[in-house]
Amino acid sequence: MADKSLELYRDNNAEDSTSILQAPGLIFLEMKLLNLLILLFITIISVHALRGYSMDGSALNFLVGAGSVPFFSWKLPVCVAILSVCLLLLLSIPCNNHPELVGKIILEYGIALGICALTGFGYTGIVMLLLADTMRYRIDWKKRIIYVTAICIAFLAMSSNHMYNLLHVIPLSQMWAYYRQDVRSSLLSVLDMLSLLNTLVFILYMVVLTLSQTSEKERILRLNSQLQNANRKLEEYAQEQVRMTETRERNRLAREIHDTLGHSLTGIITGIEACIMLMDIAPEATKEQLRAIAKVARNGITDVRHSVNALRPDALETLDLEAAIRKLVEESESSTGVKIDLVFPEGLQDLDQDEEDVLYRIVQESITNAIRHGKATHIDVRMERVDNDLRIRIADNGKGCEDIQSGFGLHHMQERIDMLKGTLSYSGKDGFVIEAVVPIRVVSEEES
Repeated sequence: MADKSLELYRDNNAEDSTSILQAPGLIFLEMKLLNLLILLFITIISVHALRGYSMDGSALNFLVGAGSVPFFSWKLPVCVAILSVCLLLLLSIPCNNHPELVGKIILEYGIALGICALTGFGYTGIVMLLLADTMRYRIDWKKRIIYVTAICIAFLAMSSNHMYNLLHVIPLSQMWAYYRQDVRSSLLSVLDMLSLLNTLVFILYMVVLTLSQTSEKERILRLNSQLQNANRKLEEYAQEQVRMTETRERNRLAREIHDTLGHSLTGIITGIEACIMLMDIAPEATKEQLRAIAKVARNGITDVRHSVNALRPDALETLDLEAAIRKLVEESESSTGVKIDLVFPEGLQDLDQDEEDVLYRIVQESITNAIRHGKATHIDVRMERVDNDLRIRIADNGKGCEDIQSGFGLHHMQERIDMLKGTLSYSGKDGFVIEAVVPIRVVSEEES
């Protein structure tokens, strides 16, 4: 429950972080639309006033009072629209380095100055768009202060009275003198309200931008922390995998050496005991028995070498499974004198290498246990394939064991069966019986 709450908390934080990161862009878009609305308002009122001067015959008085000739009424909105579009395009272009940003700011200020001159410097809040655009970039504070200071100085210069005389601009208040005092006051009040709204939106933008940048820094720090934790867990997992691999390899080598040496030594011990009894009464049979024991010892040494080198049993390197098991049975019979009956199913040539290894070791370990612990004189090994299962039954006539303690041999036999997802059972009431069921992997014709 706690984990689910933690995941839900993280999801909510992620959604909040995403919303905060997107908010500055939306507010900046609203600022651009608001400035377009303000410029449209000023342009429409100014064009209407200029047309009014022409219609009522007071154009001459207006020109004398203004001291300069204004734009024709149809040129004013066209020029303002063209410059506004150019400014919006510049605001949407990203910069990759400081020279590009400096050039962009200069162009934006030049266009903003042209728009303000056309509208009689009645509205200079468009400079806030330049400030908002500059603050979007991730630059160090020293350069940011330089940019902001330069824009503010340019803004103050734009708002001074010297700019009117320098550019021969007709002030907006004189242009709107066409209207009655009450109408003019209302229009200027609307313009002031729109300018104030633009200032509030700019302040909101700066606050949200600061929160966004802070949130992004926190997100980066959080991601770095998560990455460090993931790296630490990955290192721990890698170390654990190394330890598990070493453990598996030790167990594998232990099983291989136990199976190989155990089987060989059991045959050698049993054969030597037989030689001791035959030495006085049948010297020739004793010699033959010793030759068989020497052969088993040599094969055991070869198997040990292969096991240490992580290779298969020597018999399976050169023979198929049936021939290798028959050779194992013959060597066990010749070295120990134990009678071993083998029933091997037909059509058992499509086994994988690991399956052959496990089946060989099961038979080998079972014969070894029957001779070493059970003192058996007869062993019956039967293998039968039923559908996709291979059933193995190995029974001996030894002394058996009612209280079975799972020793090293049975333990590793169970491990081998588990690797193939098989089952193993055994009983020691009447001799010793081992039964195993191993599922055989089926390979289709297309895969073959």
